[in-house]
Amino acid sequence: MHVEGGLFTRRGIIASALLLPAAARAQPAESPTLTLEARGGLLRLLPEPAAPTPVWAFNAAVPGPLLRVRKGGELRLRLVNSLTQPLALHWQGVALPNALDGADGLAGPALAPGGMRDIRFTPPDAGLFWYRASAWPFAAEQKGRGLYGVLIVDELEPPAIDHDVVLVLDDWRLDEKGAITPDFLSPADCAGEGRVGALPSVNSKPLPEAMTFAPGARVRLRLLNACNARMAGIIFENTTPFVIGIDGQACEAFTPIRNTIPIGPGARFDLLFDIPVEAGQDTRVMLRGGGLRSDKGGEEDRALLILRAAGAARPGRPAIAGAALNPRLPAEIKLQNAKRLDLTIEAGGSKDPRQAWIINGAAGSPQAKSLFSVAQGQPVSLGFLNRTSVAQTLHIHGHHMRVLHLLDDGWEPYWRDAVIIPPGRTARVAFLADNPGKWLIESTILEHAMSGVSAWFEVK
Repeated sequence: MHVEGGLFTRRGIIASALLLPAAARAQPAESPTLTLEARGGLLRLLPEPAAPTPVWAFNAAVPGPLLRVRKGGELRLRLVNSLTQPLALHWQGVALPNALDGADGLAGPALAPGGMRDIRFTPPDAGLFWYRASAWPFAAEQKGRGLYGVLIVDELEPPAIDHDVVLVLDDWRLDEKGAITPDFLSPADCAGEGRVGALPSVNSKPLPEAMTFAPGARVRLRLLNACNARMAGIIFENTTPFVIGIDGQACEAFTPIRNTIPIGPGARFDLLFDIPVEAGQDTRVMLRGGGLRSDKGGEEDRALLILRAAGAARPGRPAIAGAALNPRLPAEIKLQNAKRLDLTIEAGGSKDPRQAWIINGAAGSPQAKSLFSVAQGQPVSLGFLNRTSVAQTLHIHGHHMRVLHLLDDGWEPYWRDAVIIPPGRTARVAFLADNPGKWLIESTILEHAMSGVSAWFEVK
């Protein structure tokens, strides 16, 4: 495997957590309707005597309610907007009909303040997904204040494990009183790396989270980077992790090089690993100082999750294997028939933060002209050219893509819904345009998405 920027090679990737029942839950034939209300709340991010931090949250929780169904189960939700801003929800990685995508202006209007809307859908794929605020141009602030949550769609035949752990990484920018600083979409963040907070958290709790498991226990870790902009490097110590899924799609199990995975904003990884067989040993999941940069940028490595082996040893399990691959996705993409286009990202040179970046010469938004139009079922091959001094990310709504080898000798053996493009580098992707509608291509660094790194295409 190979991806530009030195994050991957053909052998693999270089480079309180929420404990779930180890067995997948059955989905009732008639699932009840869950109300998701966006409103203000309080979150304990700093130890007492500091005051709790005011946030915006779904049902007063950050992350919002964990949504979990078995594949084939239906989600029934009632979205209530108790904010003073319009609200929309994007379900990243879920192949939904265009009307449910949450890209207001392309996929239906946002929900007005005081409004209510019923949402029903059956996720077509098993995997780890998330929902987040996406109304234009409020998404960076709304997500940054806490409006997001996790969606798990369990496999019909999940891997055998002892513990199922969800770890949601976020970071926060607080003032001296412990309140979230209101400088969202500041010119410095829009034209720079995005809004990176100095206070990381795990499931909105201070670091680290600690758990105790039996020696030899097998753990499934579902990892989401919910930060607005942080490019995180996650290091596993005293275990050998196997990646079994990326961005909600199963892949053949493989081990990361140096036990490290790079995870950009909005990305998700499913991993399996075993706790040490000797009691008293710790497995640590670490946040690399400096993220994906070669230097640490003044930050030290910090423990996100500490798993201690204690008690009676768990009987040994067979070798780790991943879940079944998704048969809905094509085994190959016929690139000779593909619609081809390059998207060049450059600094906009404007004092207006809404035009800090341009794609192919113009600042993008859902209101701009479409990049291209293709017939349903046509392959698409896109080049993402980062002509800027900071890392960029691009997320394609409604589809999953293969990352192509730049030497044109194949593609990575997994699917992504977003890719990282290092400064001055190029990434090339391909996907099958099989989902009709108008679809965003936008940065998962939300400050960039709101300031020009956004475009759209149509599948007819």
